[in-house]
Amino acid sequence: MKLNLTSPLVFIDLETTGIDINQDRIVQLAILKVLPNGSEERKKVLLNPTIPIQPAASNMHGIYDEDVKQAPTFAQIATNLAEYIDDADFAGYNSNKFDIPLLIVEFLRVGIEFKLEGKKFIDVMTIFHKMEPRTLKAAYKLYCGKELVGAHDAENDIVATYEVLKAQLLRYENVAYEDKEGNISYPISNNVDTLADFTPFNLIDPTNKIISDEQGKVIFNFGQYKGQAVVDVLLEKPGYYHWMMEANFSIFTKKIITHVWEGVKRE
Repeated sequence: MKLNLTSPLVFIDLETTGIDINQDRIVQLAILKVLPNGSEERKKVLLNPTIPIQPAASNMHGIYDEDVKQAPTFAQIATNLAEYIDDADFAGYNSNKFDIPLLIVEFLRVGIEFKLEGKKFIDVMTIFHKMEPRTLKAAYKLYCGKELVGAHDAENDIVATYEVLKAQLLRYENVAYEDKEGNISYPISNNVDTLADFTPFNLIDPTNKIISDEQGKVIFNFGQYKGQAVVDVLLEKPGYYHWMMEANFSIFTKKIITHVWEGVKRE
């Protein structure tokens, strides 16, 4: 099955030193770039994360400090990587919550502000969990009738994810979906815009601490001020800004908070 694409679609999978988006680093990166004409390009690289790989992570993906000590760092490949994926929309498995945010943090860490605006983000795991709540291995078995051999190798995972997405389109196109409010829609089609709408990505703050409401107002999505406008809270409680900047929030959260704070100070 050929995906209906108007722009390249890049499937990304990362193996990392751990699961903290703000602190952990990439040790293996794999890309499957699907072009609108249906042709495919693959790239896979080991990276020296410059920090130790946590034992639990090594036990999962099989990559140890010794394996990457001679590998290039992310800083050494970042410019070429950014250029390679700049023209593409994005897809992956749990990519909206983990792979894409962590990748963007890596870019920011080396001084590259990779632009997300205007791009589409398809999370195959979100489609799967909404339609058939399970894991990638189960998804591969269910949709493709195959056993996933070599799971947690980045290249194996993205190839499986690509096959699962195509099988999902065959299975769910024109199938009704009922959301939590009981609304019925038919969200799965061979269209990047439709799929991205079904697997939303928070451009403001991928960690979802800060979101925008239906009117487009930036609001808190956690804690005692959940649902309140960030600008209103900071105007009334300026100390809250300083607390957040010192606390363990993501670079995304702090960036949007700082943007709002600078606007508050100008008023």
